[in-house]
Amino acid sequence: MSLAFLVTTLIAVATPGTGVLYTLSAGLAHGRKASVIAAFGCTLGIVPHVLATVTGLAALLHASAVAFEVVKYLGVAYLVYLAWATLRDKSELVVDTAQAPASARKIIVSAVLVNFLNPKLTIFFVAFLPQFATGFGHMLTLSLVFMAVTFAGFAVYGVFAAAMRDRVLARPRVTVWLRRFFAASFAALGVKLALT
Repeated sequence: MSLAFLVTTLIAVATPGTGVLYTLSAGLAHGRKASVIAAFGCTLGIVPHVLATVTGLAALLHASAVAFEVVKYLGVAYLVYLAWATLRDKSELVVDTAQAPASARKIIVSAVLVNFLNPKLTIFFVAFLPQFATGFGHMLTLSLVFMAVTFAGFAVYGVFAAAMRDRVLARPRVTVWLRRFFAASFAALGVKLALT
């Protein structure tokens, strides 16, 4: 495993995108456990991209403009839905001890969809992994390293957000602006993806 692969992987994971944003949102809204579950779900969302790359489906997706556009616009639609749901759900960032904690299954499904419907990951694996992989087994190993770094990086983001949760949520005005920020960010990422 080369240093260049590790450095590029760290940069790719540390750069905020939809997965990081979703993990931060889960940490602020539901606490540390939810943020780690979201990080795990985002990592699981990488598995289809890895499988597609290893089996050659990613090359087909890369070569087929129609297939790429379908995946791209599904991703755009899901990001717009996340933006709408964030604005609509007034209780999302409110601490209520009587309220049941967020379902782990719901968090994982949303997190998996965030990364599964991100065609940039497929392109990343098609353009990035082959440069470093010497064979099938090596490609799987590098993919697992990428997934481990993703989980660790996202978990750090989420746990930090959860640690700031009480300070942020103690200020109702900050909570309203955070909800708007997350909604606008999901929408902006959707627009950016649509224009890609």
